Amino acid sequence: MIEVVEQINSVERRVGSRTFDAGEARTVVITRTYDSALEDVWDACSNPERIPRWFLPVSGELRAGGRYQLEGNAGGRVERCDPPRGFDATWEFAGHVSWIELRLSEAGSGRTRFELSHIAPTADEHWAQFGPGAVGVGWELALAGLARHLASGAPLDPTAAAAWTVSEEGREFVRLSSRRWCHAAIEGGADRAWARAAAERTTRFYTGDVA
Repeated sequence: MIEVVEQINSVERRVGSRTFDAGEARTVVITRTYDSALEDVWDACSNPERIPRWFLPVSGELRAGGRYQLEGNAGGRVERCDPPRGFDATWEFAGHVSWIELRLSEAGSGRTRFELSHIAPTADEHWAQFGPGAVGVGWELALAGLARHLASGAPLDPTAAAAWTVSEEGREFVRLSSRRWCHAAIEGGADRAWARAAAERTTRFYTGDVA
């Protein structure tokens, strides 16, 4: 449980908006600092042989203009790549299109600041139902896996990871993360009642519980 609290407290969460030529979009920004060098974090996030060690198997071309596919999850197009500082890509899943932007920067000797923005159209039905926690909780689970991988170098055990997610410790992680995203949404100007109801739906989606 101590590790769960530490992982939750290591993350900064912001919810906001951004204006594009096509209109307004909502942004979910997750930030944390890793005790690993910039080049190592970049490699963990861009090397197709290494990504499955903490996230999911990936296929395709991980370069600007290339298309990728995460096994059993989203795919998309890499729109921009600036090694070792980050990349931009579309995030295409279940008929919906959103965008992700990764930014890496040095945070002192041997440390790296990781900032991921997930951007969705304001008319997104998934957002209306679940709010920022829909993607926020999922990314936090992934970044906890990245933290373990960077610290040990060991690959993720998919069976153990799946078992942990449905354990009481994993469920508590989801509950705490969902509540924090609720607070971030309210701080970003969202209606309190909507944010709390969306967080409850997000928690139920992941655990079957209520927030």
